[in-house]
Amino acid sequence: MTEKTTHLKYFGIGKILPFLRHVRKLIVIMVVFGLVSSVTDIILPLYQRYALDCFVGLGTFDTLPAFLIAYILTILVAAGSNYISCALATIIEMRVNRQLRQTGFNHLQTLSFSYFNQNSVGYIHARLMSDTSRIGSLVSWTLVDCVWRVSYLVGAVAVMVTLNPSLAAMVLSILPLLVILFSIFQKKLIRVNREVREVNSRITGNFNEGITGAKTIKSLAIEEKMENRFTEETDNMRTKSVQASRLRGLFAGTMNFASSVALAIVLWKGGYIAVDQIGTFSVFMSYAQGMMEPLRWLVDIVSDLITTQVNIERFTNLLAVKSDVTDTPEVIEKYGDTLNPKKENWEPLKGDIAFRNVTFRYPDGEETVLEHFSLDIPFGTHLAIVGETGAGKSTLANLVCRFYEPTEGQLLIDGRDARERSQLWLHDSIGYVLQTPHLFSGTVRENLLMGNPEATEEQILSAIRTVSAEEVIAHLEKGLDTDVGEGGDLLSTGEKQLISFARAILADPRILILDEATASVDTMTEAKIQAAMESVTAGRTSIMIAHRLSTVRNADLILVVRNGRIVEQGTHRELLEMGGYYHELYTRQYEEEATARILA
Repeated sequence: MTEKTTHLKYFGIGKILPFLRHVRKLIVIMVVFGLVSSVTDIILPLYQRYALDCFVGLGTFDTLPAFLIAYILTILVAAGSNYISCALATIIEMRVNRQLRQTGFNHLQTLSFSYFNQNSVGYIHARLMSDTSRIGSLVSWTLVDCVWRVSYLVGAVAVMVTLNPSLAAMVLSILPLLVILFSIFQKKLIRVNREVREVNSRITGNFNEGITGAKTIKSLAIEEKMENRFTEETDNMRTKSVQASRLRGLFAGTMNFASSVALAIVLWKGGYIAVDQIGTFSVFMSYAQGMMEPLRWLVDIVSDLITTQVNIERFTNLLAVKSDVTDTPEVIEKYGDTLNPKKENWEPLKGDIAFRNVTFRYPDGEETVLEHFSLDIPFGTHLAIVGETGAGKSTLANLVCRFYEPTEGQLLIDGRDARERSQLWLHDSIGYVLQTPHLFSGTVRENLLMGNPEATEEQILSAIRTVSAEEVIAHLEKGLDTDVGEGGDLLSTGEKQLISFARAILADPRILILDEATASVDTMTEAKIQAAMESVTAGRTSIMIAHRLSTVRNADLILVVRNGRIVEQGTHRELLEMGGYYHELYTRQYEEEATARILA
């Protein structure tokens, strides 16, 4: 491995090189114009030397016209090259940011539920926005600055050595000191900046919770608790930031002292040559002063590189996360992946589901949820899964959807192992209505078309009628063209649920999963959904996860879940006749509902 490759890898830059291929030509052009700009800045002090030696020292002005033309042309070239390199830096930054964020966002689409269960929105958001922004700035503005400043230092040193080697050697004697200082401060700065970025992620997460959970915070009257938690994190951020700033300040102060020594040397030693070489003395003064800014910049860029190394690590670690559920290369070759499907190879999905000796444990847990479980769910079956809150009712549905894979055994879809075909092939034929509905920003119509982009107006209205949502749409200010707000927050929970229900129906799925879809709606809305349930489930396999047992009495098969395990199964009548856990749940709920009606 070459020294250059080692340094690239050390700062983490080597990890992001694949994301720069599409802008490599622009980077080359930017670097070229940055070099041109640097060369002009190196040349300008030489004009000053010539003017002092010739026009002032010798008093000859024969070359003045040519001197002025050359000087003006040099300034114009400097201005033009600066403009082009800065414009290209802006373009490169935007394109790299877009590439990084698009790649990160696409990768998130491939990850399984377990990743999102274990990482907060703020944590993920910081990696996709804050970290990528720092990386984009590094490969654009930091790079063009590096080209100019480093080439200026190299050029200035070369000219000084040519004009007066002994004085140049004295000025350059400070470089070993800079290397020693760099090695001392580097590791400490990396550690502190990594801690700062992690605390910043937690603060972003607190911001997100404070905004998305505003209603809950107010209803629980826990504003003071949230404020204390946020204050604790910001105090921690302040402590870490001050620590980092002190280190950077100490580093910068020491480096600035070293660079000031160079100017002192020029003033001290240069005084002896000023008498007969005033032009050369002025050049050394200009370069010594001009080297100050690049040296100070090198101090800052070391800190920035160390900070950005942490950003690169965090972003590339996100890309390195592997999904718990993946398709084999053979499956991807035939069916495509999540973002590049090959729908022409997709077989029609009928809707037969079968569990064959399935054992399942969640990736982050050791407890076995299912053990050697087998069940046939023929096409057209209306299956219900019931149990108390937190009993683990969604496990079977998550396995059917391949949100998780069986730890052992097989899940068969239409007689074939689900892993023999792509996840998207299966997801495309599943309609999933969640207990907490989510709508995307936009209008009601745009949300409905998410289920079927090719749906006609008649199909949209038919889906709305199927779930008895006509009155909801009629009461909206602009009907189907009403904006729902971020996450559907401009609508009530019941309205959002009916629209998400209609969206699922509009997709005409072969498998329909209702995950406590009526738990968060009012009694009137639930009655409408129940009335439409027979037509909704007809002609497809349906799985209803329910807490209210009154909604599952007509199911073909009911699975009763307790403490993460299936303890009973049968029809509503069969389970009541058993007199077991289902009978206990049903009796308790019936008594509670009867009491509520009497009190009302």
